[in-house]
Amino acid sequence: MLSRLLNLGYLAAPAPRGTRKVDVLVNHLDGKAPCLIQVKTRTGIDANQGWHMAVKHEEMKDPDMFYCFVALGDIESNIYVIPAKKVAEVVRDSHAKWLSTPGAKGQKHNDTDMRRIKNDYGMDIKSAPAGWMDKYLENWELLG
Repeated sequence: MLSRLLNLGYLAAPAPRGTRKVDVLVNHLDGKAPCLIQVKTRTGIDANQGWHMAVKHEEMKDPDMFYCFVALGDIESNIYVIPAKKVAEVVRDSHAKWLSTPGAKGQKHNDTDMRRIKNDYGMDIKSAPAGWMDKYLENWELLG
């Protein structure tokens, strides 16, 4: 992911070890405000399950923060560049919908700190209709 940013003309570097909520620091060479990136990666094995998230991601809405959801492939990888505010909304809404939907045997779901973010939840979520992530695929322009 860093190589893509560098190839696109961004000055990007790993955040210092131990930095909370950020993996990559991005500075624009044209003087625009810097931005922060949190990277989430998955392999093809768990592609349908999306990316693991947590309850804390519902509150991370900084305007200068973005997520890069990396889907590693055998030959190429796809990266979805999504503003933190949108991620927080989808994580919150999808979890609420999951809690209100009965389980496979009709039982109520138990609340948990675990969340997932997916391109298709298989249920009606206003903030995340099927394919909602497609417009963020390799959308580096969102970084400014």
